[in-house]
Amino acid sequence: MANDGGRKQFWKRSGSKVPGSLIKPASKPPTTPVKLKKVSTFQEFESNTSDAWDLGDDDDELLAMAAESLNTDVVMETANKVIQNHSKLQEQHKLQEEQLQEDKPVPFSESPSVAYGDNRLVKSVSESQTSSSAECVSENSSMQRSQSLPHAPTDPLEGEVADHDTSATPALTEREAFRLDKFKQLLAGPNTNLDELRKLSWSGIPKPVRPITWKLLSGYLPANVDRREGTLQRKRKEYFAFIEQYYDSRNDENHQDTYRQIHIDIPRMNPEALRLQPKVTEIFERILFIWAIRHPASGYVQGINDLVTPFFVVFVCEYIAEEVENFDVSSLPEEVLQNIEADSYWCMSKLLDGIQDNYTFAQPGIQKKVKMLEELVSRIDEQVHRHLDQHEVKYLQFAFRWMNNLLMREVPLRCTIRLWDTYQSEPEGFSHFHLYVCAAFLVRWRKEILEERDFQELLIFLQNLPTMHWGNEDMSVLLAEAYRLKFAFADAPNHYKK
Repeated sequence: MANDGGRKQFWKRSGSKVPGSLIKPASKPPTTPVKLKKVSTFQEFESNTSDAWDLGDDDDELLAMAAESLNTDVVMETANKVIQNHSKLQEQHKLQEEQLQEDKPVPFSESPSVAYGDNRLVKSVSESQTSSSAECVSENSSMQRSQSLPHAPTDPLEGEVADHDTSATPALTEREAFRLDKFKQLLAGPNTNLDELRKLSWSGIPKPVRPITWKLLSGYLPANVDRREGTLQRKRKEYFAFIEQYYDSRNDENHQDTYRQIHIDIPRMNPEALRLQPKVTEIFERILFIWAIRHPASGYVQGINDLVTPFFVVFVCEYIAEEVENFDVSSLPEEVLQNIEADSYWCMSKLLDGIQDNYTFAQPGIQKKVKMLEELVSRIDEQVHRHLDQHEVKYLQFAFRWMNNLLMREVPLRCTIRLWDTYQSEPEGFSHFHLYVCAAFLVRWRKEILEERDFQELLIFLQNLPTMHWGNEDMSVLLAEAYRLKFAFADAPNHYKK
């Protein structure tokens, strides 16, 4: 293994690279731009490179079970129905495309994994490439087109995927309108039933009600409607009191390193259209600095900066009708910007309260979770696990970022937002359910992983997975598989502790 300095350099991500930037969605991912000498060890590699669900009726059936104690066989049968429904829909898409263009093949997902009596999954959820972008329909697709400012280059990750809930869509489908109405009815009561809200939110939250729903599910707002306005005023006032008290100290000698690292990391965030706006940079710097000062046990750690973005984007959407990436945030009234900033700070703080050991000294939470992931994958798919081991690929070399950034660098922002709908609906979603999502995510690429035959190609592929065209359908299949794994291998973390 390389020395400490080498490891730090390896994990430091280049701001000019994003996941998928080397990969084209419909073809086998390239390995390196030029022919490189084959290497077989991490030390040699390190010296040559740098770190560089269609929503269906099964959806409601699955989410209704999320908060109940169920028989494992029933759970797995239901999750299989969801995935099989996905495969049928994909086959229908393929037949339709072939009728229109017989000479243009359309990739589709293969049969889902099959669980046998010994609880070993012998196939991944899908061993095919993801569907074309025209098939991937996602709620927050428009967030992935970086065109808000003049001369801003387009991020290759930010593919154009249709958005069901944006103002660009003239009307909701019957199902979407029905689900939105259910949310509105639930939120309109004098006391919101949070258990029912979690069940309803598990399979995704409609964009118009996502801001208020996230604030409730995160614990930032109370369930009682009459208390909400007072809570918002108090917490917003409290946040800006922190600004007055602490922010001027950013130039003090003992805080300079923290502020400097925050200032360096913000330009690496996605989407690019937001990070290029000075007003957004200013807001993010304040949020991250105040959090670091008020949490000295961990302070600021690279990766925390990414966790602000989903909250910020969702809360901006509460005040605008157009897509965030095409909007100049500084044009919003100052009071509105202050509300968004304070709300983002408090919701991010609630999230980090549950995973703070990921960011304390030596990041023991991440080290532990990566080891749990390795144990879980060895039980789910021994062949994939053995293949990685034979080629000396360590889980820490690719999964550290998965845990540190909650997969935000691996999937488009629209997918992260959809993922967080479920995480905030799950008990310990960010700290526990995320482990099963990562396992399902790794096994999703089973075919491609087994095709790679050396250390360098494997690691480059795992750090640049082709997810640029992913949308709701892909995330829902991933979540269904993770849900099944949660029940089938619920003892995995305890097994590791033994």
